[in-house]
Amino acid sequence: MRVMLRAHMDTQISNEAIKNGSLPKIMKSMTERLKPEAAYFGPGEGGRCCTFVFDMQDSSQLPTIAEPLFEGLGARIEIQPVMNGEDLQKGLAALQKG
Repeated sequence: MRVMLRAHMDTQISNEAIKNGSLPKIMKSMTERLKPEAAYFGPGEGGRCCTFVFDMQDSSQLPTIAEPLFEGLGARIEIQPVMNGEDLQKGLAALQKG
């Protein structure tokens, strides 16, 4: 299932992660593990944020996805199912048939 993860990083913890070099390592590890179709980094809600859109095969993946962000960056995380345009069209077509 395609999902979007948005992580809001704690400013003080992420400041330290920049200074000690762990922030880029965490982001690289997340990118390698998730193999996202899209990844964005920038400000949000007054702090650092990252957004990944990726295919989550099973909900059992949640701990391995979330814990590095919780532990390493003090992040608040949202994960929700999302659709692209093709998915939306497919879903709307199925609605018409039903």
